[in-house]
Amino acid sequence: MIEIRAVSSKKDEKEFIRLPWKIYKGDPNWVPPLIADFKTIFSPKHPFYEYGTMSHYLARKNGEVVGRITAITNGLHEEHQNKDEAFIGFFECINDKEVAHALLDQCFKELKAKGYRNILGPANPSISYDYGLLIDGFGEPPRIMMTYNPEYYIELLESYGFKKIKNLFAYKLDIDKASSHPKLQRVTELIKKRYNVRLRPLDMKNLDRDVDIIKHIYSIAWEKNWGDVPMTDREFEELAKAFKPLADPNLIQFAYIEDKPVAIIVSMPDWYQVTKTMDGKLFPFNFLKIFTKKKSHTWGRVILLGTLPEYRNKGFDGLLCYQTILEGQKRGIKYAEGSWILEDNVMMNRAMRNVFGVIYKTYGIFEKAVD
Repeated sequence: MIEIRAVSSKKDEKEFIRLPWKIYKGDPNWVPPLIADFKTIFSPKHPFYEYGTMSHYLARKNGEVVGRITAITNGLHEEHQNKDEAFIGFFECINDKEVAHALLDQCFKELKAKGYRNILGPANPSISYDYGLLIDGFGEPPRIMMTYNPEYYIELLESYGFKKIKNLFAYKLDIDKASSHPKLQRVTELIKKRYNVRLRPLDMKNLDRDVDIIKHIYSIAWEKNWGDVPMTDREFEELAKAFKPLADPNLIQFAYIEDKPVAIIVSMPDWYQVTKTMDGKLFPFNFLKIFTKKKSHTWGRVILLGTLPEYRNKGFDGLLCYQTILEGQKRGIKYAEGSWILEDNVMMNRAMRNVFGVIYKTYGIFEKAVD
């Protein structure tokens, strides 16, 4: 017998958070999420709740927790995309279609009652956070802030009637290969001279100013992308606060024309290589690894890369990528992931290929109309 019940107690919340430890037991590529991060998402103080809602559900079969899901509404998505769409997220389930369909039935019932006609996902909880279902590239672990799931999740969603509507690509960059390539060296020097462009790293002493620059360029550069929803000021502040102890300033670069910032790249060391060993717990001593393991990463991730519209097609994206590659090489990073990139984002895909990136993971966004 399958029972679907809303998360309504601390015990339920703990079971919701801890379910992945059962689902991924024995999977060498899974990275346990930090429990503290999940508790932040559950908190009504999280900035997502200023414009969205989340209803969390657990599935029990014969009394045992075997699945979870969240029904999500997003007012900013409705406003900026002009669509009556809602989302599912935080989906985890044993390989059992009956359980998965029962969880999805609950979400569709709730969201239909609220007037939504289309459901997308998975979103955890939105496009600005962990997004998409891994559909190709299961042989390597996820990088920081990227999702991971068993391959059978594809069938669980498709058997319910979900259809993939968009691919999100993750590129793998070989740092040593790209850094030493003579064409890249030559082209980036030409771009610098032609446009008199100046690069500088993140200034931790003026972090608020630099976060504002990133937010400004991000909001303009991505506003016409598929599904784009701008992050709120509070979300940017919370993200900057969380990233501050993890960031390497040299992996975050700004491109200037005279005194105007026109392009940015935001990259991070892959802290999942460290948190993988923490079993979801920062305390009592794991948090010290943030300080002791700062130079131990062999992977990094390019999270954001954007140029103001009037300065596109001048090679600034490649210039920023190349500079970040050089900085990553200095700190011992061997590989970088550029992700995620929409399949139809011509400029970003070109930028990754220009630094010899190859697609090694693909994520899907799925959609189903409400019956």
